[in-house]
Amino acid sequence: MRKKISDYISLSLILSSLLLLYPLAGNGQARKATAKEKAEEKEVPLYQGTSVGVEIAGLGSYLLGSDILSSEIAVQANFKNRFLPVVEVGYGKADAINDGNDLHYKTSAPYFRIGIDYNVFHKKTHLPGYLYAGLRYGMSSFSYDISGPDMTDPNYGGEITVPYSYSGIKSTASWVEAVVGLKVKIYKSFCMGWSVRYKKRISITEHDNSIPWYVPGFGKNAGSSFNLMYNLIYNLPF
Repeated sequence: MRKKISDYISLSLILSSLLLLYPLAGNGQARKATAKEKAEEKEVPLYQGTSVGVEIAGLGSYLLGSDILSSEIAVQANFKNRFLPVVEVGYGKADAINDGNDLHYKTSAPYFRIGIDYNVFHKKTHLPGYLYAGLRYGMSSFSYDISGPDMTDPNYGGEITVPYSYSGIKSTASWVEAVVGLKVKIYKSFCMGWSVRYKKRISITEHDNSIPWYVPGFGKNAGSSFNLMYNLIYNLPF
């Protein structure tokens, strides 16, 4: 039930963003650009400002009952209304039990990403919203605890049991992300945005007796994954 509520909220936010941007893009296509708008497109200053965003989807999912918490702050600069370098710093944690094998996994650690976005609507400087595509490189150094049911030693007829419990296992992971997203102005300097991210793992440190189940910033450990993110954004007044 909680998952359905979370999915419904996600779909609602996506539709709201698209509805906000659609008339803006539609108006730009339906009418010819004025002489003033053409001049703005040709004379865009190098520095267009800096914004600070907070990711809220991970926090919302956790409040709805998820075993995983992930949230971050992004600082992004805008150059020529086209190139948008960004730094993202976040915190992720998991405290979950696998129903299939009763393994208990626990971790918490910060993570960071660096990257750049490209504003697809960079020529439409009169629009208070834009569509963008970008790339990220992410990394997290973390430790985790894992425990589960006792194991039996087959060499002794199953009469000897060995506890399965490890604490403070250190690991480091790195990955890359391809990003497509939307940013829309909602009130004065406040904006709302969402993005779809395809994540590809580059490397991860594994232990002899276990592998990380969850990586802060990346998500559940797999070769690749998709992720949907929502941000509340404030354009700084300088």
